[in-house]
This record gives sequence, C-alpha cells and structure tokens, in this order.
Amino acid sequence: MQEIIIVAVILLLGMGAYWSMVIFPKQRDFQKRQRFVRELAEGDEVITAGGLIGRIVNLEAEQGVAYVEIADGLVVRMIAASLLSAFDPEELAKNVRRGLGQDSASAELREEG
Repeated sequence: MQEIIIVAVILLLGMGAYWSMVIFPKQRDFQKRQRFVRELAEGDEVITAGGLIGRIVNLEAEQGVAYVEIADGLVVRMIAASLLSAFDPEELAKNVRRGLGQDSASAELREEG
C-alpha cells in the first residue's frame, strides 16, 4: 500500500513539474500574443512571422485578418495572429548587437575575462 502512495506522489510531482515548465509558459506566451493582436491599430508598424516589416492599413477583427503594407502600394492580407511584435528599430538594433556580442555588457565581460 505504501508503494502505491509513493508512486502516486511521484506522478503528481512529475505532472506538476511538467505543467510549471511546459504548459504554463506556453499559456502565458499565448495570452501575451492575444493581447498584442487585440491592441493592434491602423498605422502600427509590425514584424510578421516571416520577418517582414510593414504598416497596418486595415484590420478586420471579426475575421482575424490584417491588411499590411510592406512596400509603397503593396498591401498583403495576413492572418492577424501571424503578426509577432511591434516594430521598434532601436530595440531590434540592440538585439542584433547583443546577438553579435557587440553590446556594452558583452564588451565589459570580455575585458574582465
């Protein structure tokens, strides 16, 4: 009888660990993306899942469709959920520098090491 209780406790701990490390972060990311898509407005500059940068021309919230201008006069119809984030050139440049190891924190670490 004691072995069954120990196995049950181990299973519950495993399920709790799985939920906290896998399911909960995915739910949080999904809610964050839903909030971003809900807050979109015409004129916002966005980055698409394909890496394109464009400006929202029109939103059809009921259908979940966004019309995004990716070049002068070139408007594409996209699923609104495929819009990943707002386009912030400074943040993007900072992330690229960090990825290349050119940010100030990386430079300080290299000098110390």
